[in-house]
Amino acid sequence: MTDKRLQDTWLAQLREPIIDADRPICDPHHHLWDHERNPYLLPELLADMGEGHNIVSTVFMECGAMYRADGPTAEAPLGETEFVNSVAAMSASGQYGPARVCVGIVGFADLSLGADVGAILDAHMTLSPRFRGIRHASGWDASEAVRNSHTNPSRHLLRDDNFRQGIAELEKRSLSFDAWLYHPQIPELIELAQDFPSLTIIADHFCGPLGIGPYAGQQQAIYADWQADFKALGACQNVYAKLGGIAMPVNGFGWHHRNMPASSDELVEATGRYHLWAIEHFGAERCMFESNFPVDRQSCSYHVLWNAFKKLASVFTADEQNALFHDTAVKVYGI
Repeated sequence: MTDKRLQDTWLAQLREPIIDADRPICDPHHHLWDHERNPYLLPELLADMGEGHNIVSTVFMECGAMYRADGPTAEAPLGETEFVNSVAAMSASGQYGPARVCVGIVGFADLSLGADVGAILDAHMTLSPRFRGIRHASGWDASEAVRNSHTNPSRHLLRDDNFRQGIAELEKRSLSFDAWLYHPQIPELIELAQDFPSLTIIADHFCGPLGIGPYAGQQQAIYADWQADFKALGACQNVYAKLGGIAMPVNGFGWHHRNMPASSDELVEATGRYHLWAIEHFGAERCMFESNFPVDRQSCSYHVLWNAFKKLASVFTADEQNALFHDTAVKVYGI
């Protein structure tokens, strides 16, 4: 479902009372774009944030928006940082409500450029004081049924020598690395974390447990494999876990095909074991809930998603809940 008007009508069928409405939330992972028939810019984000939860700040995550049309290809992603920084400045004016949108910016630079990527990183940092790091998605799978990441990565990108030289440039500048990959690739992320122990790595979306193509109908086996690998990843103290982004079509739950969107109870029942396992092995101080909107909007509303997170978090202490909803994200992204 790509037409936003149809998606809005579909989502409007299910409204839930807001749980723990006053709790401060930093949403550390959302996108902005101007796709045809499905724009998601500041008005659309504010509409979702305004559904009842207390979103006090957000972090923008790269998605290929507003790249420069002119100039060297390697510099094209600088346009995204320019665009998002302008949105952040609009929000900082206070004219759009108390929340501070895009107070942190995670952009893109081609880390496969090796040491040459340093100049691009410096340019990002010059363009915005809000710039915090890079996501270079590495999701790759042999099946044509699984769409590889928008960066068109090679099969073992995280092991590539040039890529690792680029990672070293991130590390030199104390910038973070958001990792987006698929669950069979988690061992490669573990290797990267071990080889760059002073690099802050954020594992997005539980490292993408797949549920389509050859992985359809194998959720139990996939979960068992994921458990072992994610536990090992949690032993790397420089890695933080984003809890969310698991309601995408690629995860195989199929909510986007239904007549009704997912409820918070359905989200908890289907995905709760991933969240609880991650928190057990990373600790709340290294975990943060994320919306991944508007991508997860294909399955549920913004307020429903945060209701699900609050139901999942109800078993934890007050300090742990503060970390999961706000403090970990603020610490990791320096906001």
